[in-house]
Amino acid sequence: MPENQIRSIVIVGGGTAGWMAAASLVKMLAGMNCSIRLIESEQIGTIGVGEATIPPIIDFIRLLGIDENDLVRQTKATFKLGIGYRDWTRPGDYYFHPFGPTGFGMGPISFPAYWLKMYLDGKASRLEDYSMQCVAAAQNKFMRPVHAPNTPLNKITYALHFDASLFARYLRKFAQDRGVARTEGKVRSVTLKPENGFIESVTLESGEVAAADLFIDCSGFRGVLIEEALKTGYEDWTRWLPCDRALAVPSALDGPPPSYTQVTARQAGWQWRIPLQHRVGNGHVYCSGFTTDEAARNTLLSNLEGEPLADPLPLRFTTGRRSKAWNKNCVALGLASGFLEPLESTSIHLIQRGIAMLLKFFPDRNFEQSDIDRYNKIFEFEFGRVRDFLLLHYTHTEREGAFWEHCRNIPLTDSLQEKIDLFRSHGRILREDTELFPAQSWLYIMIGQAIRPRGYEPTVDTLDPKVILTNLDDIRGVVKKCADAMPLHQQFIDQNCAS
Repeated sequence: MPENQIRSIVIVGGGTAGWMAAASLVKMLAGMNCSIRLIESEQIGTIGVGEATIPPIIDFIRLLGIDENDLVRQTKATFKLGIGYRDWTRPGDYYFHPFGPTGFGMGPISFPAYWLKMYLDGKASRLEDYSMQCVAAAQNKFMRPVHAPNTPLNKITYALHFDASLFARYLRKFAQDRGVARTEGKVRSVTLKPENGFIESVTLESGEVAAADLFIDCSGFRGVLIEEALKTGYEDWTRWLPCDRALAVPSALDGPPPSYTQVTARQAGWQWRIPLQHRVGNGHVYCSGFTTDEAARNTLLSNLEGEPLADPLPLRFTTGRRSKAWNKNCVALGLASGFLEPLESTSIHLIQRGIAMLLKFFPDRNFEQSDIDRYNKIFEFEFGRVRDFLLLHYTHTEREGAFWEHCRNIPLTDSLQEKIDLFRSHGRILREDTELFPAQSWLYIMIGQAIRPRGYEPTVDTLDPKVILTNLDDIRGVVKKCADAMPLHQQFIDQNCAS
């Protein structure tokens, strides 16, 4: 073994973040002779709001070599084609943010560019009519992609809704079967090395001492290692994302589960509905400055579509991020690294992304500062762009009420202002570096929230308008025909992965 190789890793905290990290590290570091130990306490509950995911979760599952049908079955999962926004732009309005591509380009001209020209001229249908995921979700259909060249069935893009606690339990077994050692207990204290301030060990309430070369903090909002021990600091982003509380409650199924997440705007926030095979996950995210906890609870319970199965679980949070996600020999994942409300189901993805970047910049025992700085720079950029995407949802609505009026007056970040300015001029959307959301996602939210460009890309005028209209009609027809041929979501589950 090389002298400087990492020989031991301690993960503090289980839940989704801890066990995703443990499963990934034991899989990807196999053969490196590095011990991995996870410390968690059954007495500490997990926060189960991360039940909806986005498509990169499928890559995570495949990278680990997990059988997708088995995971879906064991976590009582359903499939997700996107997010439906109800009453968001204004009461009675509805738009859909789908996964996957929409339409196809014409030579160098992208679909959004030529669609926008016809849309502004009143000759194109709603954007959703050209998306396989949108049309299928509206019919409550689902299937995995199949080999059907030159059709949208070849590029069906999807994610999962699952029971987060069952997902963590599934990964726990996966990790332990491959050698991860689990220790039941709570961390009582953290010992730092006097010469450099690195973490030397953690001491449990039992008195046991756990030392390691690398520590991963998955201890939730507290940040037992990254904050309480290393005093890293936290950037408060409530000036941009003012919601600071949530209530989560499961309810009984009231029919076949839809193949999408439902988001509905409320007086001082919004409500989610996430269908699983055995129940529905519901929650109300709200701002305590514009409503009371009791009123928020009443709003949530009075808008359930099935009987509640438990009392609502209250959560308090401060949106923002840790000043450094990697500090010395400690990497924070999940809530320990920061929190962005689950409006676009990004929580689990940011855990996944943090793990992927750790593996990309995996250290030796020298812990080179250049690697750590680059990791933090990427994390800061990606976290910030997700913040901008969420901020867009709040600042461009026509809803009445003090909360929504406050949101419309939130000062935009420079990066978001630039996005909007480029779109307002000619409908241009640029995806930069490693930012999560593609141009199509920005397009659906901007159009869905009534941001109307003054014009379109001038190069579209090189295309014959009649050919554009023919292509638009063809895309709509093919999308509809393919969606009609897909099985119902429940039917697909029953045939492949029913729990």
